Amino acid sequence: MKIAYFVWEYPPLLVGGLGTYASQIVPRLAKLGNELTVFTLNDGNLKTSEKSGKIELHRPKIIEGTNTISYISNEDLKKWGEHLKFFNNIFSYNYLSAAKFINEISKKKKFDLVVINDWLSTIAGLIIKQNLNLPIVFHIHSTEQQRTGDGSQTIKTLEKEMGEKANSIITVSYSMKEHLISLGYPQEKINVVWNGCDTDKYKLENVNWRLVEELKRKYNIREGEKIVFFIGRLTFVKGVENLVFSFPLVLKEFPNTKLIILGKGEEYNSIVELIRRFNIEDKVIIRSEFVSEEERIAHYALSDVCVFPSFAEPFGIVSLEAMAMKKPVVVGASGISGFREQVIPEGEEQTGIHINGKNPEDIAWGIKEILKNPERAKKMGENGRKRVEKTFNLEVLARNTMFLYEKIAKN
Repeated sequence: MKIAYFVWEYPPLLVGGLGTYASQIVPRLAKLGNELTVFTLNDGNLKTSEKSGKIELHRPKIIEGTNTISYISNEDLKKWGEHLKFFNNIFSYNYLSAAKFINEISKKKKFDLVVINDWLSTIAGLIIKQNLNLPIVFHIHSTEQQRTGDGSQTIKTLEKEMGEKANSIITVSYSMKEHLISLGYPQEKINVVWNGCDTDKYKLENVNWRLVEELKRKYNIREGEKIVFFIGRLTFVKGVENLVFSFPLVLKEFPNTKLIILGKGEEYNSIVELIRRFNIEDKVIIRSEFVSEEERIAHYALSDVCVFPSFAEPFGIVSLEAMAMKKPVVVGASGISGFREQVIPEGEEQTGIHINGKNPEDIAWGIKEILKNPERAKKMGENGRKRVEKTFNLEVLARNTMFLYEKIAKN
């Protein structure tokens, strides 16, 4: 198949989970014999066009037009303030990409399918739908309501319109499917394909143990200390503040324990203040920066339990990474929760503990359940690795995605 693929993030520009997903799925779709023409962001330092094998990349240079957009924007966009520049970049990427695809690239070869990822590429998708008779797949990795509770009406409108106009919707969990149906998205269009994890990268055999020792010295981890680890955006829905609230309760029973928090986000200052308020600066390390994948893997390796107490998580690749590294996990399983579908909470195949991320006492209970039984924790980790290898590896993701793409293109 010839596929036009629109995604805001793509290597070397990666910001979050969407970019990780695109960097994993696109090469695997190409490996299955498809030709992909990818349209993505240009920070001004990258080539506007390049090709590698069956993957052709287009990165139109952003045009600055924030002032002009402010003249014609609706009331919602006017509330964006300084973030209107971000919307300008999105609009510029979308409009220029759609124009290049419609006026130039689609005239050179016949495409079978157009793929749109999240609201960040919906403007291009809607323009293409209006101008070309091509089937469109809309990947919904999250919604504005899920990310913020309410948020921008402009974004919600773009998401909903793309959902209505697309030939098919693919989302990342059955929990997200239920969420979309509750918002009025067309149920008959919604398909579920779970995300995956690169089990060849995320495994103990790949750990740089020298780096692990360096991190232990950096964090002043003493012999015998247990490590609780969180990695992710420091934002409200990830439950990081509640994790900090829970930690004094963990320390009462397991005083020889440290919590490492790795990530960036708007909650950073409030989390630092919370750590000071509880007087646990010597027990909680917070590191607000992006790290290399090698260092990410090293953090998983040095941990005893990984905790992701989100209370709105469409999927959550981090728990797959932790399980692939044979680590037991404690995950938020209330509300919208892709974690709930990944992590087996009981029985012979148990991989972790389900908790309510809004309840610090429940988070503490989950952590203590793992710390009090090292042999059981080890078994959870081994079960987790087997589960990721069998159900959540990237080849399964690519084949399941391709099955739906072919079905949609034929219809």
